[in-house]
Amino acid sequence: MLENAPASLLPRPVEYVAGHGAGPALTDRSGLDADAACAATAQWLRTEVGAATGLALAPVTDGEGPHITLRVRPDAGLGSEGYELTATGSGVSIVGTDPAGVFYGAQTLRQLLPAAAYRRAPIGGSTWAVPPVRIADRPRFSWRGCMLDVARHFMPKHDLLRFIDLLAMHKLNVLHLHLTDDQGWRVQIKRYPRLTEVGAWRHESQVGAGLPPTFDGRPHGGYYTQDDLRELVGYAAQRHITVVPEIDIPGHSQAAIAAYPELGESGQIAVGRTWGVIEDVLNVSDATLEFYRNVFDEVMEVFPSEYICIGGDECPKGQWRASSLAQQRIRAEGLTDEDELQSWFIRQFDSYFTARGRKLLGWDEILDGGLAPGAAVASWRGPAGGIAAARAGHTVVMCPTQTSYLDYRQSASSEEPIPVGPVLSLADVYAAEPIPTELSHEEARHVIGAQANVWTEHMDSPRTVDFMVFPRLSAFAETVWSPRERDFTEFLPRLRSHLERLDAAGVEYRPLTGPHPWQQRPGVPGRP
Repeated sequence: MLENAPASLLPRPVEYVAGHGAGPALTDRSGLDADAACAATAQWLRTEVGAATGLALAPVTDGEGPHITLRVRPDAGLGSEGYELTATGSGVSIVGTDPAGVFYGAQTLRQLLPAAAYRRAPIGGSTWAVPPVRIADRPRFSWRGCMLDVARHFMPKHDLLRFIDLLAMHKLNVLHLHLTDDQGWRVQIKRYPRLTEVGAWRHESQVGAGLPPTFDGRPHGGYYTQDDLRELVGYAAQRHITVVPEIDIPGHSQAAIAAYPELGESGQIAVGRTWGVIEDVLNVSDATLEFYRNVFDEVMEVFPSEYICIGGDECPKGQWRASSLAQQRIRAEGLTDEDELQSWFIRQFDSYFTARGRKLLGWDEILDGGLAPGAAVASWRGPAGGIAAARAGHTVVMCPTQTSYLDYRQSASSEEPIPVGPVLSLADVYAAEPIPTELSHEEARHVIGAQANVWTEHMDSPRTVDFMVFPRLSAFAETVWSPRERDFTEFLPRLRSHLERLDAAGVEYRPLTGPHPWQQRPGVPGRP
């Protein structure tokens, strides 16, 4: 059992020391004193915590209180994104090394209040008391991410903004947004309007994972305008979350080919309606490369993130083997085979991003045929890709299926809806270690963090996303924020308290005892 465990904080802070006597009780006389660097966090506290508590948290004009004080002190010695929170009878002080640290301290302050602090309006009956405490805290990893697939099932903007708030609540700082796939194209590209006019819509969707597949007969679609995405990026940035866009190439591109058949190898096709790996891939013509350079130009105008993800995963080679154009490219470039052709394709965008001050991120298939010089790797097929990339000096984000795929079933029970993959329980997620043991200390420095992946083939609504993601994402948040030493038996009581916050925030999570009846999908087949 870990010592000095906080009663209910999640993720677990690095250092928690309970104080003596009474802590501060925030009232309508409590003010908020923030320096200029903390202005965004002050606004967040007034907007979010102020709405729930009914407290104005006005700027401090006198000595009455107790007050909340926010300060950025780069020389505080707390580390990047670190903070120190002190609560005494006279008030709450939050000091951060940087604005992000102050924001995470404010998130911790909200957790120290009753769970009703996560509601949208006061409900009465709460006293906004903060226990006396000193907390010194900082994250273990700089990349604490969640990949959300909005291509398979579109998530309306309102719900995506809410999802960003839930990431911030858990001190996660990367939203990897999977915007395109075989089954849908979700980002407006002004130069190529058919990408959304055609590619954003399919006439029906596969239901479950049975063979032969069955379909719902219901059209599905949607996309984000560039202004929608600028809003999302700005909203996330206010919460110290970076949105990393993914445009999947050269595989998983059926929606794009449906809109512009000249991009593919097989002529006119429809937007995908089945799940799984689809044979249609991009061709390797100069025109296709130029098309996607133009696409990425618009993407980079909207997303200021350092990394741009190009996917690079699950690209079947059958069409390239039969393609005279692909075979001619292999010969002209002196390549050995189709794996090297894919690597060549990826390298065109690696150099393109580098010249524009960005970095390429791809799934670990980009290792096949040779890794592009500046590429970072998201290791999903297991730890091997991450190990190889780290040993070669490349940046790595760990997200292996065995520990990070939140579309996987949560128990072996027949009550789990559309059971996919092996069981990935709450305890499994919590026990996962992002740093492979095979790496030396120096090699491990290339692993900048980890992310959980939310693939939505079988999540057709925000309610279903809630069920599949929470509370497993709460467990994941602790693995990437807190120190390596963890104890699941110590975590569970804190999680039970945290579930009260999720209840107040309206999150329809999976109960620890199993799905509610309305969260089940009897008769809809999954796959082992």
